[in-house]
Amino acid sequence: MGLTFFLCFSIFAAVLGMLQFGYNTGVINAPKKEIENFMKTAWEERNGEAMTENKLENLYSVFVSIFAIGGMLGGFSGGIFANRFGRKGGLLLNNLLGIGGGILLGVTKSTNFYELLILGRFIIGVNCGLSTSLVPMYVSEIAPLNLRGALGTVNQLAVTVGLLVSQVLGIEQLLGTEEHWPLLLGLAVVPPGLQLLLLPMCPESPRYLLLTLSREDEARSALKRFRATTNVEEDVEEMRAEQRAHSQEERISMLQLLRSRSLRMPLLIAVVMQLSQQLSGINAVFYFSSTLFQWAGLDLTSAKFATIGIGAIMVGMTLVSIMLMDRAGRRTLHLYGLGGMFIFSIFITISLLIKQFFAMFQDVLDWVSYLAVIFTLAFVVFFAVGPGSIPWMITAELFSQGPRPAAMSIAVLMNWFCNWLVGTFFLRVKMLLGNYVFLPFSVLLAFFWVFTYNKVPETKNRTFEEIANFFKRNANRAPTEEDRIYGMLNCVNTTGHPGGGGPESSALIEEKLQPPAESCEEEYDYNNL
Repeated sequence: MGLTFFLCFSIFAAVLGMLQFGYNTGVINAPKKEIENFMKTAWEERNGEAMTENKLENLYSVFVSIFAIGGMLGGFSGGIFANRFGRKGGLLLNNLLGIGGGILLGVTKSTNFYELLILGRFIIGVNCGLSTSLVPMYVSEIAPLNLRGALGTVNQLAVTVGLLVSQVLGIEQLLGTEEHWPLLLGLAVVPPGLQLLLLPMCPESPRYLLLTLSREDEARSALKRFRATTNVEEDVEEMRAEQRAHSQEERISMLQLLRSRSLRMPLLIAVVMQLSQQLSGINAVFYFSSTLFQWAGLDLTSAKFATIGIGAIMVGMTLVSIMLMDRAGRRTLHLYGLGGMFIFSIFITISLLIKQFFAMFQDVLDWVSYLAVIFTLAFVVFFAVGPGSIPWMITAELFSQGPRPAAMSIAVLMNWFCNWLVGTFFLRVKMLLGNYVFLPFSVLLAFFWVFTYNKVPETKNRTFEEIANFFKRNANRAPTEEDRIYGMLNCVNTTGHPGGGGPESSALIEEKLQPPAESCEEEYDYNNL
């Protein structure tokens, strides 16, 4: 199965939510000084006294961190929206938040209320949090099995495009000025506005229609539109196999998910994968790239253009990873990405130390400054190869239809929590550790690499139900009451190799207390699903 026009159109409409996330992640980087001046002026006019630097720093810190707090709330609510309104319906409702938040950001200067700036940023955060939960879920459920990896990477491509657009528009020659920065922030209304126009033309997720609502005719109709063919039996059969499991399971809450032994390992993997994205140090680069480059010795103008270089490289390397995702596999690319980031995080630390020890030699400072930029760009390259896109994708892949919304909510909540941690405390850690500020990230990257190597299975070319059955077999336990929730199914391999290649590779045997997992014809290697 290949790409069709309508599938591409639907994915484009959906990932506008991720473009919104990327745009609002990077948009406050360039106009930082202008926003601080507005806050200071508004405070002084209202209170009749000068605002201290400490108060200004705290207020701006609230402005930055409130975005991630909103993201935590939105991400945590994603599963509720997905179950109650559907993937498409949840995204459509979410656009109202995006438009409302963007309007508040755009009018804050004309009203002279910096509180609107903080409120708008919070609402945009909730909007982006919901998008990071709903968009990967929708894309993974409408994508054909053989293209699920490549199309899942489009989520991250949209994020990187949003970042790049915000960085380009934020330069002083365009909108990063004292007069135009409210327009720069207010442009956050464009992605949700466009999605509100385009998404109604797209069908709901066929999996949601069949497995959650039991509307097979509507699911078939949606599949025919996505695949541009009337022959959709292969997709329907795969969903029916999952439906046989889904018919045995109740809708799983987050509390049930946390208590489930058979779901414990996939949930742990999903959470650690999200941590490997946010605690890798990449958000320190995104949020404070201009500041970092100035620490390395660049002037402010050069630092801002180097920041644009980061955005451009992110877009280019994410395009490369789209081509590699269904060839090399998720696990392999994630290992390469984490390994490269670990190496270059060490090199960034070395370049900062050289700057410190040779501060009296201007010639040395000049080449070390550019070396620090090169190391930072290489760090970003390896992030784009794996950790940038894979955590969003693999979280949706690790779970069947029942637990998927709850799992996405928990994983995305952890992602945003770590986003908030880095955004709030990085500068304080920099003051504490000085030029060694990237070493904690190096240690974490080493841990994430070891975890991925030992615990994360390859999900390339595996159906959702094959992946779910794999974890249930590896739970290696006797049947318990939780099987009523999840559905007791075992896999009988009929193709002679792990996982087969499609729905026909597994005969799913319905519940009647099947034999333990050891009775399956083959034992699978944990790292080669």
